[in-house]
Amino acid sequence: MKDPLKKIAVLTSGGDSPGMNAAVRAVVRTCAYLEIECMAIYRGYQGMIEGDFVPFNARSVNNIINKGGTILKSARCMEFTTPEGRQKAYDQLKAAGIDGFVVIGGDGSFRGASIFHKEFNFPVIGIPGTIDNDIFGTQYTLGFDTALNTVVDSMDKIRDTASSHSRLFFVEVMGRDVGHIALNAGVAAGAEEILIPEQNLGLERLLDSLKRSKKSGKSSSIVVVAEGDKTGKNVFELKEYVEKNLPIYDVRVSVLGHIQRGGSPTAFDRVLASRMGVKAVESLLEGKSNLMVGIIANEMVLTPIDDAVRGHTKIDRELIRVSDIMTI
Repeated sequence: MKDPLKKIAVLTSGGDSPGMNAAVRAVVRTCAYLEIECMAIYRGYQGMIEGDFVPFNARSVNNIINKGGTILKSARCMEFTTPEGRQKAYDQLKAAGIDGFVVIGGDGSFRGASIFHKEFNFPVIGIPGTIDNDIFGTQYTLGFDTALNTVVDSMDKIRDTASSHSRLFFVEVMGRDVGHIALNAGVAAGAEEILIPEQNLGLERLLDSLKRSKKSGKSSSIVVVAEGDKTGKNVFELKEYVEKNLPIYDVRVSVLGHIQRGGSPTAFDRVLASRMGVKAVESLLEGKSNLMVGIIANEMVLTPIDDAVRGHTKIDRELIRVSDIMTI
């Protein structure tokens, strides 16, 4: 029987998303509540290799639940992809007396954690933190709800200008491989068309849709485009295509970019992060490892990390149908 864990570390790796700080807070305070030592690892796996560890207690995470980004910083670490780099990280963890860690990040972070677990039999639990909502094994990832609300707020403001000037706006949102942000934001903001990676609607349908909008009396329109849209054209090429084929439209482009990844997390993301942090620490103390915490049907669940990174999230087909109806 393994000795019980006495010191747990927490890190944020690969990128950032709103809600990460709330998750760090939850991990640290759960450790404090259960009288387990907690170490914060700065700069992700790079910091793990370099031993950039700082003891955290319940007061170390005061006033961070409302902050976007990550106070622990994040860094891409190519050295961790090598056996030599992971050996350095393991040696640093053992020297610091760390028995297990919680990693908050996306699929790249999870792949690294899974390999590390298999090589050293080191306890690890993952918390999904990415605005794209593209991790299998959870209905929601940390940051998705905040990013979605940021996009909808921006689109509402863009519509004010579109209506005032009778313009067509193409609004590009993040989502290279999945269209969750585009689809949900498009429905919530009343977009006339939604272009996502999962569905190739074709340029002719786009033109037909815009023609119908004009005929029905719409003086302005918004088309939301996921950056990985399958039409094969980027948002500026779409603008040129429409201007060439429908010169009646005065077309503009707005690329929201990294604004979507920033900002204070929504209440939903704060609560989700708190639940995930508690579940992660409790799972480690129960002897579980190489698992990711997720939420399905409002229940906290555990999914093997390997399944989480290999699986594919599915777009909500019912929401696509709703979108088609709403664009009438």
